[in-house]
Amino acid sequence: MSPVLADLEVGQLIGERTVELDRRALVRYAGASGDLNPIHWNERVAAEVGLPGVIAHGMLTMGTAVGLVGDWAGDPGKVVDYGVRFTRPVPVPDPGVATVEISGVIGAIDAEQATVRIDLTVTCDGTRVLGKAQALVRP
Repeated sequence: MSPVLADLEVGQLIGERTVELDRRALVRYAGASGDLNPIHWNERVAAEVGLPGVIAHGMLTMGTAVGLVGDWAGDPGKVVDYGVRFTRPVPVPDPGVATVEISGVIGAIDAEQATVRIDLTVTCDGTRVLGKAQALVRP
């Protein structure tokens, strides 16, 4: 069910979710996206370029985060614009998982345009990994 514009207010929480990413998820994403950069699967290469280890694809993190907005909107097609800044990598241990925490709040409402801006907070191990993560939704 889609949110009703008249029922929304700035600061309102739209939801929260926790996503766990493991190395298998990175391999699957690499195959689906065609992004086979070895920093996403090869520990040695990641270390050679100064990373803390194998990291999740930025677009995987970005796409995972906006899923919260699409679910809240009731239809991912209602997300009409989305942008982020990549601020920190998401290291994915082996064995183990990287835990990504996502929350979204209403940052602005434009009744004239019938749009809602959702501000996302996306962290891993308490560190913000996406900055200025904002989605524009037309509910």
